Amino acid sequence: MTIEIPQKFAERLDKAQYVWFTTVRADGMPQPTPVWFIREQDGFVVYSMPDAQKVKNIRQNPKVALSFTESPDAEDYLVVMGEATLDPKAPAPATTSPYMVKYAQGIKDLGMTDEGFTTAFTTAIRVTPTRVRGE
Repeated sequence: MTIEIPQKFAERLDKAQYVWFTTVRADGMPQPTPVWFIREQDGFVVYSMPDAQKVKNIRQNPKVALSFTESPDAEDYLVVMGEATLDPKAPAPATTSPYMVKYAQGIKDLGMTDEGFTTAFTTAIRVTPTRVRGE
């Protein structure tokens, strides 16, 4: 069953620079982290450094949440709960045009080249939504 993102959020998500990505540590502590992402087909893709805590967390517990709001009072929000998988067959960031277009300036702001970013952020995380809630 495909979980759809409400239309009122779809375009805003595509333009958003980050979402809060919450994974769960082995001790049960939720760990929210802002991440860059793209929507792809029915889910989301996040690239990470392979030794990042979020990657370790996903290996032990694939349940995650992505949270997004643009409104200062959080009256208008979206939370996507889902299952995360580490995808060793995913294309590298530098060959993922929508990702590189969206984050070209951010990569430069980090003082990195596209190749340097791709070398550092080698782990693709795919998030498949299982439930969506929002206002």
